Amino acid sequence: MQSLFQILMLILDVVQFFIIAHVIMSWLINFQVLNLHQPLVAQIWQMLQRILEPIYGPVRRLLPPMQGLDLAPLVVLLGIFALRIVLVNNAAAFY
Repeated sequence: MQSLFQILMLILDVVQFFIIAHVIMSWLINFQVLNLHQPLVAQIWQMLQRILEPIYGPVRRLLPPMQGLDLAPLVVLLGIFALRIVLVNNAAAFY
């Protein structure tokens, strides 16, 4: 059962990394530091969009419209942090 706990923590770490990379990349694209016409940048952006959109979609439907401000990544990150706290505090159930 300890391995299940470690796998769950690894999955949360990977999703957290993808979200942070997506947010930073969106800032760099909006400030025109990165250009989506470059093939590598476009491929990475599309990969992150495909991975994270199923996670962001339900959260975006719950949030009210914010006039161009997307709070879905923040809400998902807060959910990941909360889930990590719950898992760590209940780690004894996995042993």
